[in-house]
Amino acid sequence: MKKIPYLNIVLFVLTFISTLTVGAMHEGINVIEEPLKIYRGLPFSITLLLILVFHEFSHYLASKKHMIEASLPFFIPAPTLFGTFGAVIKMKAPITTKNALIDIGASGPIAGFLIALVATIIGLSFSKIMPVHDTANYISLGDSLLFKGLIKVILGTVPANADIFLHPVAFAGWIGFFVTSINLIPVGQLDGGHILYALIGDKHAIFSKLLIGVMFIMGILLWEGWIIWGVLLIILGFKHPPIVYSGMPLDPKRKIIGWISLIIFVLTFTPVPIMVL
Repeated sequence: MKKIPYLNIVLFVLTFISTLTVGAMHEGINVIEEPLKIYRGLPFSITLLLILVFHEFSHYLASKKHMIEASLPFFIPAPTLFGTFGAVIKMKAPITTKNALIDIGASGPIAGFLIALVATIIGLSFSKIMPVHDTANYISLGDSLLFKGLIKVILGTVPANADIFLHPVAFAGWIGFFVTSINLIPVGQLDGGHILYALIGDKHAIFSKLLIGVMFIMGILLWEGWIIWGVLLIILGFKHPPIVYSGMPLDPKRKIIGWISLIIFVLTFTPVPIMVL
């Protein structure tokens, strides 16, 4: 008899509440004074959770496909600008082959990316370009190459002294791109680290060290948050554990999927995610 995953369910409900609250706050609702208007956060919350669900369950299903035991997703509620720290699954057995490593590592980011892409396109079509008169304590989101390109195609050129006021669905799509890029950083045991290890083997550790160094430089020059990420990645470890059947070659199709994933990383990476003007 299977146990009911109470912790997973409770964390998901709490994450729904936290993202719903944040979504309502972004709509200008004071959820303390007007709790019945919290429903205004639904477009943001549902979109963001949909991105995370597709990401994590794609990992889970890929693990099951290769008969590697993994936990159900643990969603992480948080009182942040996004309402969550994302979600994780726990691998309960070593990964067996390079093909499994690519499937498990790439499936989540690609699935989440596709949902985020659709959300961004829909959300930007409802977003507005509005003048910015007062920039004191004004929070601005940075653009990835892909997000900037979609803005250009859907909304056109943004005039000086103006900015885009994102529809909640577009904001969730932006977060989806950001989460995708973070997961695809080719370091350690992040999804991108899994993919890079499958592609280049033990040389992965050298690239991990170099990229962590680059993150510290970016933290000094661009955005302080990269320093925090660099420290976290050092703590988590830049090495990748060996796979069980390391001698089995990587399928050519999986190589293509791996390189496509790293291209998605480049397209969704935002050098300066958040700016306070």
